[in-house]
Amino acid sequence: MSEIWIYPIKSLGGIRVKSANVFEKGLEFDRRWMLIDSDYNFMTQRFYPKMALFKVQIQRRWFLSSKFKITYGKDSISLSHNQSFIPKPIKAIIWDDQVEVYEVDAHYSNWFSNRLGMQCKLVSFPENNSRLIDQRYQINHEHVSLADAYPLLLIGEQSLADLNTRLEKPVPMNRFRPNLVFTGGVPYEEDQWKNFSVGKNKFAAVKPCARCVLTTVNQDTAEKGVEPLATLSKYRKRDNKVLFGQNLISIDHGEIHEGDEIVLS
Repeated sequence: MSEIWIYPIKSLGGIRVKSANVFEKGLEFDRRWMLIDSDYNFMTQRFYPKMALFKVQIQRRWFLSSKFKITYGKDSISLSHNQSFIPKPIKAIIWDDQVEVYEVDAHYSNWFSNRLGMQCKLVSFPENNSRLIDQRYQINHEHVSLADAYPLLLIGEQSLADLNTRLEKPVPMNRFRPNLVFTGGVPYEEDQWKNFSVGKNKFAAVKPCARCVLTTVNQDTAEKGVEPLATLSKYRKRDNKVLFGQNLISIDHGEIHEGDEIVLS
């Protein structure tokens, strides 16, 4: 395993980590918060590419204490991993799901609203709140965080390398927002994976990831183009969906590390 990534606030910048705890809903801290608009719909770079300009980093981390620093230009705000929230449930919409979330605090909501130029709320999705994945791909009634649909996303570096040979201007891996990146093998071999382990943790690959216009947003500038989606659609389209990467479910819930060996079952 060459890279491990978490995205604490949905559709904001990601954080590369050396290790991560694996939970049923996904990696620890991954997409446990999101922004919602005034109609309680989830917000994403698909419609608000400016969200790419919010960068997130771990400010400090020690036993039972982590803080995330969110930066926008010269402005920043910190969010604790166990940040309290207003104990008034909100029924928010994320794709076809209705989820019960809680506004973190008006201070945070106003901070994001002022920088995005629209009213929004920062909300938290507690670990015990339910959100089942598509029943067609469940193994043991798994739940997911605020990710689009599945707990984890895996992409091989060779898949990106092959795509970049077809592009006029190469794109980085951050266009695809994976949790797990691996080296070696052949391009797109993850398409065929079923069961495998990373270190001592077992995973199941359940469905290729269908890609959208978010991949066309430059994560450094928030500029929106047509690539790499236009090129991918020429050779990676199946059943009218453009596929790149593999969605995963975790079977075991331990700790994984960069450098862990991947073993196919």
